[in-house]
Amino acid sequence: MANLIPEDKIREVQNSADIVEIVSEVVLLKRTGKNFVGLCPFHSEKTPSFTVSPDKQIFHCFGCSEGGDVIHFVMKHEGLSFLEAVKKLAGRYGIEIPLRSMTPAQKRRISEREDLFRANQEAADFYHQCLLKGRTGRRAMDYLTHRGITGEMIRNFKLGYAPDGWDILVKFLAKRNISGKVAEKAGLIAHRKSGRGYYDRFRDRIIFPIFNSGRAVIGFGGRVMDDAQPKYLNSPETPIYNKRRSLYGLDRARQACRATGTVYIVEGYFDVLALHQHGFVNTVATLGTALTPDHVQILKGLTGGTGKAVLVFDSDTAGIKAAKRSIEVFDRGHVDAHILVLPAGHDPDSFLNEFGAEAFKDAATGAEGIIPFLLSTAVAEHGLSVQGKVRILSQLTGPLAAVSDPVARSLYIGEIAERLGIDERVVLEKVRGKSSQKIIRDSGENPQENRIERQIVSMMFQFPEAVDEAGRLGALDYFQDETLKAVGREILKQKDRSDVNAGEIIGRLADPDQHRIASALALGDQSWNVQGCILFIKRFVETRRRERDYRLINQRIKAAEQRNDQELLARLLNERHQMAVMSKNRKMALLDAK
Repeated sequence: MANLIPEDKIREVQNSADIVEIVSEVVLLKRTGKNFVGLCPFHSEKTPSFTVSPDKQIFHCFGCSEGGDVIHFVMKHEGLSFLEAVKKLAGRYGIEIPLRSMTPAQKRRISEREDLFRANQEAADFYHQCLLKGRTGRRAMDYLTHRGITGEMIRNFKLGYAPDGWDILVKFLAKRNISGKVAEKAGLIAHRKSGRGYYDRFRDRIIFPIFNSGRAVIGFGGRVMDDAQPKYLNSPETPIYNKRRSLYGLDRARQACRATGTVYIVEGYFDVLALHQHGFVNTVATLGTALTPDHVQILKGLTGGTGKAVLVFDSDTAGIKAAKRSIEVFDRGHVDAHILVLPAGHDPDSFLNEFGAEAFKDAATGAEGIIPFLLSTAVAEHGLSVQGKVRILSQLTGPLAAVSDPVARSLYIGEIAERLGIDERVVLEKVRGKSSQKIIRDSGENPQENRIERQIVSMMFQFPEAVDEAGRLGALDYFQDETLKAVGREILKQKDRSDVNAGEIIGRLADPDQHRIASALALGDQSWNVQGCILFIKRFVETRRRERDYRLINQRIKAAEQRNDQELLARLLNERHQMAVMSKNRKMALLDAK
């Protein structure tokens, strides 16, 4: 949909939006020379391979090959379309975006998400006002006050109250010109089981709006104030709400997570409110789902490679099961995770209200790593009898096999063997047996690109003279890789503009593969000089011309053989031999120049 926005406006957004500023809001960046590096938000890694260039206004991950300009980063990270990403950045920098005429289908696709955001915002405002000013909200306000929630927290998190009625929100949204179809798609209302019309999904509940990173409302959670079931009711997944990538409180916790290098992960809305209220602003909660790899990558981008995640669980069976489920997702995400199990009968909310912030901080400091935690809970459950040790070892082999770091796994094996009083080799054998049952497929390999063609495109990003030479000689006509050819042609299109940069060129590329290759080559080797680039391109063109001539002479040889023209055949074979020798020598010189 790039053609819906005037090119000068796209260029204005690209020139106004600082990619380092945008990326650093979700990735902990450190300066290395001219560039910044950090842990990639798009795949799991221990060593930073994600690079951001402030000069070229592009990013590239040398681990997963994702790359592009600032618009592409926002698209990829937030799951937005090109138009949505441009509009979001434009709004941030005060740029007006006039849209060109669209087809009805394009208008429908673009407007649907905007309609859903508007419906959610209207509902959030309505629920908030019902809590603050409505007579029916007095009971809800008393409930929150009794739970220790202050007025400041109510305002900051925009808590609300859904009145006890079947169609109160339905009628309110209708007055705001929001159709039942849109409200239903947003998960706010549902079709009546019998008859026509809709009814409110949330009724007589405390309402917790769920925000994305841009503070737009994407969904809701609702809690009853008595023993009714279900205790919690959450929005269904919608085109703008994905539970696997959403965390309650992340919009307010982001900066604190970056500043402290630590994130607390809890299970409930009230837990988040209590921790934020007591100064632990670096706290988030999952939304009715177990922790996912997406959650871990989002949090890791904020806390950095040396950061820590502290999972705060109740001491009940469900809490321990949740901790056990978390080990693999944290290990694969290369995140240092610790488990804090609160005393029996307490959740974070009740613990903080009874013992205070310092007691919680002390408890969090002593939180165990995942494997030591699992060992402690297994010993407590099964004891250290012979049968108990057998059960403990059986219970721990799976989590141990999930630990990908061989050093960490070896240390854990030694600790378990010592605690259980058994031979370390026995533990190791059990873990190896479990590990051998797993089939690990690495599908992340990239196709081998033509090294010489890649080098020429990289040169074109670095030197205007290389662009001129490639254009003069028609070098791209000899490219075999269509993706590299497309990137080179986009550079050629902009060769007469003095104000263009690599980020803008990459932003014009529509294909994701072109984005990835272009960003890698734009951040590539800077060691060439202008004269070397021109000579390299000349040799490349000469070599490819000779290869073309070689193919043509082979065709002539085949024709001479078919006609049985021995005199012509002998002459052509000799000519081909001379060409082959010359081509080989030149190609070797070209490779040696690299």
